[in-house]
Amino acid sequence: MTAHLPVLQVVIPLLAAPLCAMVRHGRIAWGIALATSWTTFGIAIRLLAQVQAEGPISYALGGWAAPVGIEYRVDLVNAFVLVIVTAIGAVVTPYALKSVEQEIDAAKIPLFYAAFVLCLTGLLGIAVTGDVFNVFVFLEVSSLSAYALIALGQDRRALTAAYQYLIMGSIGATFIVIGIGMMYVMTGTLNMVDLSVLLAELGPNRTVAVAFGFLSVGISLKLALFPLHFWLPNAYTYAPSAVTAFIASTATKVAVYMLLRFFFTVFGGVFSFDVMQLDRVLLPLALVAIFSMSLVAIFQANVKRMLAYSSVAQIGYMILGISMASVTGLTAGILHLFNHALIKGGLFMALGCVMYRVGSVEIEAMRGLAKKMPWTMAAFVAGGFSLIGLPFTVGFISKWYLILGALERDGWQWWLVVGLVLTTSLMALVYIWRVVEAAYFQEAPNAESPGGGFPGEGTSAVVEAPLALLIPTWVLIVANFYFGIDATFTAKVAGSAARSLMGIAP
Repeated sequence: MTAHLPVLQVVIPLLAAPLCAMVRHGRIAWGIALATSWTTFGIAIRLLAQVQAEGPISYALGGWAAPVGIEYRVDLVNAFVLVIVTAIGAVVTPYALKSVEQEIDAAKIPLFYAAFVLCLTGLLGIAVTGDVFNVFVFLEVSSLSAYALIALGQDRRALTAAYQYLIMGSIGATFIVIGIGMMYVMTGTLNMVDLSVLLAELGPNRTVAVAFGFLSVGISLKLALFPLHFWLPNAYTYAPSAVTAFIASTATKVAVYMLLRFFFTVFGGVFSFDVMQLDRVLLPLALVAIFSMSLVAIFQANVKRMLAYSSVAQIGYMILGISMASVTGLTAGILHLFNHALIKGGLFMALGCVMYRVGSVEIEAMRGLAKKMPWTMAAFVAGGFSLIGLPFTVGFISKWYLILGALERDGWQWWLVVGLVLTTSLMALVYIWRVVEAAYFQEAPNAESPGGGFPGEGTSAVVEAPLALLIPTWVLIVANFYFGIDATFTAKVAGSAARSLMGIAP
């Protein structure tokens, strides 16, 4: 059975999705989703341990060897991504039980879990496959299910947000499949390892350069890189709380993985950064994203929207590390995939607790909330510390590696990059403080005012969130500090993955 773990990582959730839809009972569907998410998490841990011990794993589907057949290939880079995605899924699924029952009609709950598990399937498939066309197929599987999940939000604007995401996502997918088609025309193969060899043998080629451009734009749309991020704020704001926590922690991370896989493995770092000079595009976009989106976040009244714009800025940090095209910079980018998943997962789950009791995540509705929901707001503040990048949190580890990567580079302009990273950390302090000030230092609205969405619940009726929501939230918050105090494991894996992508022997 161990030999088949790469394919089981995808097959198990793929089979679980229709089961969730067929049972027609919300809690049974949740049980199937819970078992699936924890099983895939166990498989991901096992695959990472196996790769660390024995090296990359190659699995030929149906016994057909690549390039004739489809290959699933697991190395340190995607094994790490598999752990990120499945870990978040394993924490969000138990959290979803109460949150989903509150926010979604009972008749739609089995379909919700079917779409949730299908989204998990697509994200895992993108990470594990060694075939570029399969990347596109699994991208569509995850995207289509994500559109449905977002549309299930209570607010009518969730439908508009899902439609906007659908349009932008379809444009991105079209660009990606055009780029893949061009590479296939030039090489006659879809296998990533074969493509990396054959594209290098082609030498200077206009078609390959155009394919590179199409893939750059398509993947940038999917990962919400500024200025192609406009679908993200509404999608995160109006989606159900569990969906926001899951997608914010996984979908953009897998898209960043796609960028790494195409530009370092398929095209190669030399072609991407020396010939196509990708860093000259990514670096300024990353810097503008970090500053402008942090600034926009400061002026948001809705905390989910605030964190959504913050996510675009955090994607900028990842791309900043990648654009350095050095081992330290790449380590920072890969490490922030993991760290940001913990940060935003914990923060959005804390907001889900607020939504469960208050029915709103507007800053105005959170006035005085710390007295009534002390554990929830403590989780938000602790997650905010990590987002700011205070010492002993994972946010500090990410920014430390980013600063080290910048200081390794020659030129005075890199000192400006360091200054910008520090400045935007202070900007994060400003928008997190706005929530802290409302919750801890302002009086609660009067008892007659509505809680924000649930009939009969005034502000005076608000109590602490149930343990079913608090425990998963605090699991991620504690992880923010655990991996911030002892980053040995994550930094080692990220560093080894960076050296692997750069073609440097361990």
